[in-house]
Amino acid sequence: MADAKPAVDRPLSPHLSIYRFQINMLMSILHRITGAANYFGSAFLAAWLLSAAVGRKEYDSLNALLTHPIGMLLVFGYTWSVIHHMVGGVRHLIWDTGRGLTIGQVNSLSWLTLTLSLALTCLVWAVGLISRGVIAL
Repeated sequence: MADAKPAVDRPLSPHLSIYRFQINMLMSILHRITGAANYFGSAFLAAWLLSAAVGRKEYDSLNALLTHPIGMLLVFGYTWSVIHHMVGGVRHLIWDTGRGLTIGQVNSLSWLTLTLSLALTCLVWAVGLISRGVIAL
């Protein structure tokens, strides 16, 4: 019978149990999630546009779903997803130029991405709601 070799102690792979959670980790995860959300949200947007082309009844049915509070929350989330993914893409573009790669700059750009995406989303919705007369100035 062959002699069994003892197990070799191998180093652990870097994982969440080793690394402290940081903002750039969150931004990486959110960038992937928003990319997937944009895919499904864009398909829903295409369905909404198609319903407008098909007929009034279909458009009104889908519009009733979108104007429901849950539907508006989903559309708000889709708006944030698109804007967050875009701002995150600009952050990556900055990194591609070789700038903003120190730890402090990475953290600052990550927080700026999150803050700017939320602010721009609220701005887009405020302008949209004001222009429709839902919110009066």
